[in-house]
Amino acid sequence: MIIIRPIQSSDYDALHRIAVESGHGFTSLPVNEKLLKNRISHAEASFNSSVTEPGNEGYLFVMEDTKTGAVVGTSGIEAAVGLDDAFYHYHLGKVVHSSRELNIYNTVETLSLCNDYTGASEICTLFLSESHRKNRNGRLLSRFRFLFMAEHTERFAETVIAEMRGVSDEDGASPFWKWLEEHFFSLDFPTADYLTGIGKKVFIAELMPKYPIYVNLLSKEAQKVINKVHPKTVPALRLLEAEGFSRRGYVDIFDAGPTVETQTALVKTVRQSQKCQVIIGDVVNDNKYIICNDKVADFRATQAPILLRETAKQVVISQAVADALMVIEGDWVRLVSN
Repeated sequence: MIIIRPIQSSDYDALHRIAVESGHGFTSLPVNEKLLKNRISHAEASFNSSVTEPGNEGYLFVMEDTKTGAVVGTSGIEAAVGLDDAFYHYHLGKVVHSSRELNIYNTVETLSLCNDYTGASEICTLFLSESHRKNRNGRLLSRFRFLFMAEHTERFAETVIAEMRGVSDEDGASPFWKWLEEHFFSLDFPTADYLTGIGKKVFIAELMPKYPIYVNLLSKEAQKVINKVHPKTVPALRLLEAEGFSRRGYVDIFDAGPTVETQTALVKTVRQSQKCQVIIGDVVNDNKYIICNDKVADFRATQAPILLRETAKQVVISQAVADALMVIEGDWVRLVSN
């Protein structure tokens, strides 16, 4: 069975392997032992904290194949970004240059450095090993986070965002960053990306141009990738768009990949999820649901066939699923169709 649970210190080797596999552009998982171990310990503290409003908590989950015991994926939520470290974006805007006398009217796109998403919740760190990219595991690894957020609303902000990986090649070179590097930074993209991942963001404020950048002054290659996602990120973007996320003109400062957002309460999975009381019995149909318990430190989620008794707010699940979710008959679970 495939389950999702909070990460723990014994998962370090698996998390390091995932960080290596994820490659360039996956800023939230740098290949750095100290940072990865700090990420795990911070997650453990977050899951065990008593929370009344979102703060600097970071919830990191892993997907485990219980048949082999192997960790095959990871997925995370940051409760409120930018409270400790500045959270930078570019915002796409427009300026108009016009002359009535000469009958000239030109609209020019600009990129302005901002911290507009400070305090928003962020879904992040989604990676699934190729061996398990099947059986809707990718959807489970993304969507279960919204069940967790729906169950524990006090832990998250009203706005939720997701930064999508921008365009870069197999060597990690970004056309957008190449232009910034040439004119402002003298750092290649993988290095800048890594420094950000390990928390060394001061150079951004020190070296990033303070005034709006005219997009038409960038190289043609850089202009083409603004607000575009990496080919491997397209499925993740489509899934979030189906949940109600959309672009608001914010892009990553390194690779110009889009940031998408929505209101937490309006996320499709949040709206359509329902709480039901557990009945343990035989389930013979194959209508799979994503289902989770109502815990935090002992959170568990999986996808499984169920028998829904909507009028009574009850759900029949098998003993194996109940064991995986660490629930007994009479407990409450949250679920949504997958």
